[in-house]
Amino acid sequence: MDTRKIIATIIVLGLLLAGCSLLPGGETPTAEQGEMPTATVLDLPTAAPSTPTEERETETPGASGAAYKIVDTGQAYCYNDTVSIPCPEAGGAYFGQDAQYAGNPPSYTDNGDGTITDLNTNLMWAKDPGARQAYDQAVSGAASFNLAGHADWRLPTIKELYSLIRFSGYDPGECESAAACPDLIPFIDTNYFNFQYGESLSDAPFISNTPYAGQGAEGNLVFGVNFADGSAKGYPTPDKTFYVLYVRGEPGYGTNQFADNGDGTISDQASGLTWMQTDSQQALGWEDALAYCENLSWAGYDDWRLPNAKELHGILDTTRAPDTSNTAAANSLFQSTPITNEAGKPDYGYYWTSTSHLDRQLAASEAVYFAFGRAMGYVDGSWTDIHGAGAQRSDPKAGDPAGFPQGRGPQGDAVRILNYARCVRGGTSGQVLTGGEADPNAVTTPNALQPNIKATLTVAVNQPPPEAFAACEGKTANTACEYEWIFGRQDGVCNELFGQLVCMPGVVLPTIP
Repeated sequence: MDTRKIIATIIVLGLLLAGCSLLPGGETPTAEQGEMPTATVLDLPTAAPSTPTEERETETPGASGAAYKIVDTGQAYCYNDTVSIPCPEAGGAYFGQDAQYAGNPPSYTDNGDGTITDLNTNLMWAKDPGARQAYDQAVSGAASFNLAGHADWRLPTIKELYSLIRFSGYDPGECESAAACPDLIPFIDTNYFNFQYGESLSDAPFISNTPYAGQGAEGNLVFGVNFADGSAKGYPTPDKTFYVLYVRGEPGYGTNQFADNGDGTISDQASGLTWMQTDSQQALGWEDALAYCENLSWAGYDDWRLPNAKELHGILDTTRAPDTSNTAAANSLFQSTPITNEAGKPDYGYYWTSTSHLDRQLAASEAVYFAFGRAMGYVDGSWTDIHGAGAQRSDPKAGDPAGFPQGRGPQGDAVRILNYARCVRGGTSGQVLTGGEADPNAVTTPNALQPNIKATLTVAVNQPPPEAFAACEGKTANTACEYEWIFGRQDGVCNELFGQLVCMPGVVLPTIP
């Protein structure tokens, strides 16, 4: 049986049973606990010409009618596991990715006085970040910062800062210098904002005022966005300097207004998006995560899709973390599958987005994910939380995670390849982009370290904890089960995965054709 058939047999589509939860003690969550040429369809300045071939009806209002607008990622081309491709047709491989669904296009006004106004968020930004500075300087400097006659500048929240990221950028990868790689594209719109690469092309962190709720390997972390390599993570503040873009305007951008619809879905009345309350329950490769959401029929709707990077970032709750609240970094209304991480500790997983992460050397072989649990790294011979729950990094879309026993990169970022999916609906024009040209900057072949093969589904990471398997010993499928683990009591239902019964959090697995 091939991988896709195996996955199909274990995809979870059942509604959550009443009273089941992933909170410690099995308590039921309450609302109080939470939080080139231009394409005519996308109307994005860098899109390839394409033809819309499908319109999907949606009853959920788009972000434009909500309390705050989620700015689109700006990704205008489609990709497979390695390179750019014409955007696929419905039902085809890799259908449902970022560029196929139009959101609110990035839109700015240069005010001619050193400030930039974001026409989506209504926030005003300083155009020039200036020289890098220490975090304490960045915090204290806001009070004395005066630009264009305004004195009410402040350090942005991570959601405000992340609204500026554009995934039409390219990670410099192994480029030794900007002179050696003159075609580099950063992850911020340089038509409006000043940006320059440093001596290390991949190191251009812009800092926010949002701390990590947990504890990183190097102590307390503060979230920031690296507009050079297209990541967002928790940074240790001592002995490191950052770029600063001060902002002014109405505070509260990105504040959620979640509502439990009682049917296995959560609506965010602030963004206009509706979310699947649970997740895929099984870690998937990127292509399969796209297909999972596209084929999902849930709570009476069939217009589900894998969220793009900006959308998924919008539901992060940075006040929550496994270290402090024993939860994923998400509002308590959401159900998140527990895992055992690389260090053998109870944790929560990484979640795929529909957004490809582009690299000058590796082309389009990676996609963006968010760590809703610890963002693990292999440092000084052991695994630790290096970037914090809420970090955004990227994984190969396909391959064998066993090929990365000590992670990769200078901080040993954990490579899982198999990540979870949490599907979303609403927030788009309803039109789907298909066909068109391929991205001319993403046509190289990835190096030998990124084989284009499907990953095995039996890796230890992302599997349920051992207690979940023990809880179903001697039981039959679809019978009630419970177990105790470090996060408390977990109630569930015994379901079969790969010939073994495992206690899953209150779901029943239907047969999928």
